[in-house]
Amino acid sequence: MNIELRQLRYFVAVAEEKHFGRAAIRLHMTQPPLSQAIQALEADIGAVLFARTKRSVALTPAGLALLPEALRILQQASTLPDLVRRAASGESGLLTLAFVSTADYSILPPLLREFREAYPHVQIDLREATSDLQLEQLAQGQIDAGLLIPPLSDKAKRVLDYLPVLSEPLILAAPAGHKALCAKGKIGLSSLSDLPLIIFPRRISPGFHDTILACFRNAGLTPYIGQEAIQMQTIVGLVSAGMGCALVPQSVVNLKRPGVDYRELKDATSLVETGLAWRKDNPSPVLQAF
Repeated sequence: MNIELRQLRYFVAVAEEKHFGRAAIRLHMTQPPLSQAIQALEADIGAVLFARTKRSVALTPAGLALLPEALRILQQASTLPDLVRRAASGESGLLTLAFVSTADYSILPPLLREFREAYPHVQIDLREATSDLQLEQLAQGQIDAGLLIPPLSDKAKRVLDYLPVLSEPLILAAPAGHKALCAKGKIGLSSLSDLPLIIFPRRISPGFHDTILACFRNAGLTPYIGQEAIQMQTIVGLVSAGMGCALVPQSVVNLKRPGVDYRELKDATSLVETGLAWRKDNPSPVLQAF
């Protein structure tokens, strides 16, 4: 069976007009070809669609069953050109985006909100992942883009494009009530030397790990690493539990947790960068739109 959209349009016209002559006028054709087309459709389907008399045309039970489905198919077919155009221009489709946990408290929410406003028909698949895992997934084509913390290896740079998105200073997250926090304002790292450091493992984010340790080194300190954790919310949770202190990007102040005091540092700190990485050979229009 090979039913054409043209046949369905003819069928709907006759069903709605209840008259072959009026339907032919509506379709800008003569009545004999219309009658022949309906007869051919009935032969293909194997059922009579219209009960015909000299004065009236009425739908049979088979015709009544076909009418809503024919209308649905014609409606879907009418949307195909717009659907294809939006897919080709990046206005619809799927974007698979990974992000480090720190981005959830800074760039990710406003970025998604702005993109959703500009491209409301794009479906976004969000995946929280560490920078090292994102680089693997990008290399294997498992995600379209990733918000991660550099640096990228020379091998990664050969296949990935990278765009810096955000740079922010490090601040201190310390257990509330610590004696060094009695005074308001900025605080020096040396006043917290009794607290263990909670930090990302170097294998997960070497750039971030080294930036944090460099802050202590520049202050003439060697911290004792008490705990390692790969999620920012876990690190802040450990601080809240009194397990130690941490240096976190400034935007993490948006992660409110009882028992945690966020403070700016007197010591000079390097900026922590978050950027967007994607495969150079990914032709996705949705990715380009993002």
